[in-house]
Amino acid sequence: MKQIFGYYVDKPLNNDQLTVKFSPSSISIKDRWRNNGLSADFMADYLTTFVPKDNDDVGAQRQAEIKSAASYIANELLENSMKYCDSSVRFPITIQLQLDADQIRFFVTNSIKKESVEGFQAFIEQLMISDSNELYFNQLEKNADNPDNTASGLGLLSMINDYSAMLGWKFEVVQEKPEILAVTTMVQVSI
Repeated sequence: MKQIFGYYVDKPLNNDQLTVKFSPSSISIKDRWRNNGLSADFMADYLTTFVPKDNDDVGAQRQAEIKSAASYIANELLENSMKYCDSSVRFPITIQLQLDADQIRFFVTNSIKKESVEGFQAFIEQLMISDSNELYFNQLEKNADNPDNTASGLGLLSMINDYSAMLGWKFEVVQEKPEILAVTTMVQVSI
């Protein structure tokens, strides 16, 4: 089984990339959660070393905006992958940053419970056919009505609305016995 949704590109941008792996079952999700921001900031700091910093305010502002966007996106991807991974299997969560002169791509891969796939794919299909701003406000209203809802999709919608991100997903079986399903979320942003 291999299914692709949205804008998903397997081809690397170039050789400049950073990959970080986590073992979600090694410490509790609560403890891991605190490290997501640190890991996201690390990736953003790494990225900005490749962004020319001109000796003017415009260059410094551009670098700060790219760093902020990269940190936000990496953090959201890490939080989602930690929250929705199948913690009953030993499959690492991997986040990769690829960079090019005018765009960056994030890939995060995590295991997923078989019973979660259908609902997630239905959300992705809704995301692909809906107006992202309208869907964002609808999700805000749903969250207000049900504050216990943890699967709002607001992070993904923010990436689209705030950073003009292009998103794609790949679902695949990565191990047959026992079966392990994985989803890779790709986010591409122009810089």
